[in-house]
Amino acid sequence: MIRGVSLAVEGAAFAALDRRLLVSSPRPVAVAVSGGGDSVALLLLADRWARAHERRLLVLSVDHRLRPEGAGWTRTCGDLASELGADFRALAWDGPKPARGLPAAARAARHRLLADAAREAGASVLLVGHTADDVLEARAMRRAGSTTPEPRAWSPSPAWPEGRGLFLLRPLLGLRRAALRAWLAAEQRPWIEDPANQDLRFARARARAELTEVEELSLADPPPLALAQITHCAPTGALTLARTAIREAAPDAAGAWLGLAAVCAGGGARLPSAAARDRLAGRLRAEGPVVATLAGARIIGAAGEVLLVRESGEAARGGLARLALAAGDAVAWDGRFELTAAQGGLEAQPLKGLAGRLPADQRRALADVPAEVRPSLPAVMGPADEVTCPLLGEAPAAAISLVGERLRAAAGLVEREPD
Repeated sequence: MIRGVSLAVEGAAFAALDRRLLVSSPRPVAVAVSGGGDSVALLLLADRWARAHERRLLVLSVDHRLRPEGAGWTRTCGDLASELGADFRALAWDGPKPARGLPAAARAARHRLLADAAREAGASVLLVGHTADDVLEARAMRRAGSTTPEPRAWSPSPAWPEGRGLFLLRPLLGLRRAALRAWLAAEQRPWIEDPANQDLRFARARARAELTEVEELSLADPPPLALAQITHCAPTGALTLARTAIREAAPDAAGAWLGLAAVCAGGGARLPSAAARDRLAGRLRAEGPVVATLAGARIIGAAGEVLLVRESGEAARGGLARLALAAGDAVAWDGRFELTAAQGGLEAQPLKGLAGRLPADQRRALADVPAEVRPSLPAVMGPADEVTCPLLGEAPAAAISLVGERLRAAAGLVEREPD
């Protein structure tokens, strides 16, 4: 019986890793480990896969600074990583904690910390230990009125812009927690039990307490969003799509595309509500011009196409604020561009109000950019207050749009670890 459980656990995990990860790559594979049974099993299984393929592992452990045992749990994770010969980084969520919504805030902070550490190390995939029980818990929470999303086997990091270019892989998602505990027991491996998992003040703990071992689970990868495949993304970060494509798509597909396209073009981190996006998608499917805002993006529906650009007048989330650029550092500006300065003393800000100070060749190039796009382009201010736009010509900083790749990833068009 134990042998059968071991084969099932290892087979499922290795199949998921084989499907999504490159067999050979100099990049490390990051693994999030808390010391709990799910993450310990994940690390041990990932270690066996990595040894077989000569891939490096980077173990990341987050202390949320919520329990006195947290530091000890992190040390335990570090000891396990050391035993396996994997690199290890201890991370911490410092600073004040909210009085309300603590689980969600902790989850968001954890994703930001993990994303920053993984990207800094050069990893493009982070393994996390969600199981079939997490899927069932999320479904139970939604039935009780929660908006908790369902974990997916493969998805872009939810942290933005910290998680740009980073994907989450959950290779244990088809396995029940009890099977993993049985596998760990057979391997004679201990794990940590977090008391918060039984704290019925929290919705997830209540959902967990209601699960049964016989509850069935069906998993299916959502299909890629076809409309994203034919969406054009300009280097300026503007998105365009033929309006006929929106009319010909199923209403739910049109709404899903619009929500993703708006948040990507707007550079924010939060998707619009389904009701708001579907209402606007309905207007775009009908005849007549449309001008609207959604998730920080301005949507302009003309006869032939729909254009999505950053709403230059939206300043609530502070993305368009001035940003100092340090020489050599690649930083995200407004969630839409990655800027890399070639020298110090530079500052990024919106081009709005500064176009007349551009070099002559860049002013000529700007004339070819749609008027709606121009105000929110990144401008680079030099030490002597000289203004350039790296998207229009030579500048002391380089700019790369993040919008197109972000949309492709969110729409399910990137199916495995990038080269």
